Amino acid sequence: MAFQVSPGVNVTERDLTVGVENVSLSTGGFVGPFVWGPALQVQNVASEVDLVDQFGEPDANNFQDWFSAAAFLAYSNNLKVVRAISGNALNATASAKSLNGTLTNTSPTAITGSGTSFSDDLKVGQIITISTSASTSEEATVATIASDTALTVSSALSTSIASNTFTSHGVLIKNNTHHDATYEDGVAGYGAVAAKWPGDLGNSLKVSICPSALAFQANATGSLVTTASSTTVTGTSTLFQTELIVGDFITIDSKRYQVKAIASNTSMTMEKAVTVANTWTTTNWQRQWEYWSSFDGPPGTSQHGTDHGATTDEAHVVVTDEDGKFEGLVDNPVEKYAYVSKASDGKSPNGDNNYYKNVLNRQSEYVWWMEHVQASPGGTTFAVGNWGSPVLGLTFGASALPYTESLEGGNDDNETLTVGQRETAWDLFVDPDSTDVSLLVTGNAAPSTVGTYVVDQIAAKRLDAVAFVSPLKASVVNNIGSENASVTTDRNNLPSSSYAVMDSGWKYMYDKYNDVYRWVPLNGDIAGLAARTDHTNASWFSPAGFTRGHVKNVVKLAWTPKQTDRDDLYKLGVNSVVSFPGQGVLLYGDKTLLNRPSAFDRINVRRLFIALEKTIAGYAKENLFEFNDEHTRASFRAVVEPFLRTVKARRGITDFLVVCDGSNNTADVVDRNEFVGHIFVKPNRTINYIQLNFVAVRSGVSFQEIVGTAG
Repeated sequence: MAFQVSPGVNVTERDLTVGVENVSLSTGGFVGPFVWGPALQVQNVASEVDLVDQFGEPDANNFQDWFSAAAFLAYSNNLKVVRAISGNALNATASAKSLNGTLTNTSPTAITGSGTSFSDDLKVGQIITISTSASTSEEATVATIASDTALTVSSALSTSIASNTFTSHGVLIKNNTHHDATYEDGVAGYGAVAAKWPGDLGNSLKVSICPSALAFQANATGSLVTTASSTTVTGTSTLFQTELIVGDFITIDSKRYQVKAIASNTSMTMEKAVTVANTWTTTNWQRQWEYWSSFDGPPGTSQHGTDHGATTDEAHVVVTDEDGKFEGLVDNPVEKYAYVSKASDGKSPNGDNNYYKNVLNRQSEYVWWMEHVQASPGGTTFAVGNWGSPVLGLTFGASALPYTESLEGGNDDNETLTVGQRETAWDLFVDPDSTDVSLLVTGNAAPSTVGTYVVDQIAAKRLDAVAFVSPLKASVVNNIGSENASVTTDRNNLPSSSYAVMDSGWKYMYDKYNDVYRWVPLNGDIAGLAARTDHTNASWFSPAGFTRGHVKNVVKLAWTPKQTDRDDLYKLGVNSVVSFPGQGVLLYGDKTLLNRPSAFDRINVRRLFIALEKTIAGYAKENLFEFNDEHTRASFRAVVEPFLRTVKARRGITDFLVVCDGSNNTADVVDRNEFVGHIFVKPNRTINYIQLNFVAVRSGVSFQEIVGTAG
């Protein structure tokens, strides 16, 4: 009872509901190369559809890893994914940035520089544009970079170069954290936006900004002359180069035609042939922004702007999948932002910040904002006066033409991903306090390099996760007769560890995204079986066998080990995946890679102890900074013992003992500010071998007489 000075009623509460918190043991971790998505950042993926949405579809370079992740998701809905990237990865940008220095080609493919910084400014695979004269230029793809002043390009240049003007698209923005730390305030020289994530896929994007009512729609100067069935349109007293941009629509005889190219002020080309021959005066034709029909009306002045004495503070922004690589539709607008604000403190009608920079950075799935552009469509400067300023009393720049640019320079270089780059991505899983995973899917990782790294440097350091590894493709695909020896070599390249599980092969499966069949390693499936077992039973049940070990989406196995092969591999800790006629494809073993006799050489025992340790350790943290006295020890026992009784009832252990008292928390232990709990458990064991003895007896013999005597 609390101390009271004067009479009164004292109310107290005692919480007897404290228990251990359930922990997740079904969460997978995966590292792989992808064509889209944030790099070097842990992302939660719940399904194969989610995998496509976040990281793009598989391609010829990454399908083995991609389908390993998808295989796990066929059994579970919780995978943490990290995208690894090459040293040449780049986000596509709307404009090419001018670079310093003078270029000279010493051969058709070799370029030297003076005052250049090739190592800092460029990456292999990047496209550079070299101005060879005032009116001509050449594009070249960087093949190698030897130094700041020497590089080669992948194809021969057609002219001799002595140029002090060259530009390059592309900038690396790895992920959200990298953007916020480095590019939150944008950077000049790359145009209005950069693709959200690194990769070639970003080259499919286009951005268009309509800053005014005139840019939205306007009457044009002069008269048009059209010829039936011709795509060429000429003009009289027209100003095509200053009053139109490529992509605009013009209306002729109530029909809309899109501008494909502008040759001069009096000649342009349409995307499709004009049907009527005529001369059209200014009252008969007008230009419209490419995305005019996608909005209710032109941008102008917002109510927030009017309330604060501002004018022309609105703009429209469109992001388009120009090449159809994202959704399969060419020139399909994938994002539209209507009536966004040019003012840094602009507000939408519901009071949210409506500044177009913040809207793009906060909402867009495709682009980051980079700068208030100063491009010159049609030779007229794109006015951005006061853009990014507080709204009060300002008139904002409102150019008469839209800004429209295709993004270029994106690069992923999946095929050049190095061991070190994969390991750098795996390092994001090393800290159990920051990333909660239990099943590590290694995908197409070589056992001798990345596979060993994940076992030794991730799983064995975390002590709460198991790494799943497959042999090399060459060990089992088209290696007839030598599979056993090759898989043995792969296993011997891995360390002895109870935190690792190895399977025997690869599966052949259908790739619906590319309409081909693919060879894919099985470790994603085996980790998936463990995750599914967590849901159907518990982590201390074996994921193998005819009840829980069925592997999905298999056309055929690269190799089905025979009994003698299975015997050899099982001694090494390799779990065979086999195909039984009429039974399907099964995981037919439940060993870890621990190479000494121990209860921990079984998957179920290792995962049982992970479950016990992770759960009890989580509760034990609540006792930090409490007194090490009998009250705390009794509370610890009162929580841990019921939990272990539950595990016993669910067949995880056969018996247990918890010792947490003065016998192991001696005066010396207390003086060292330590707290000791000894938890003894007897793990349940799985059946790996079945002996069935059939005994024939004479008709006159009683069964009771011989039970126990037959060997």
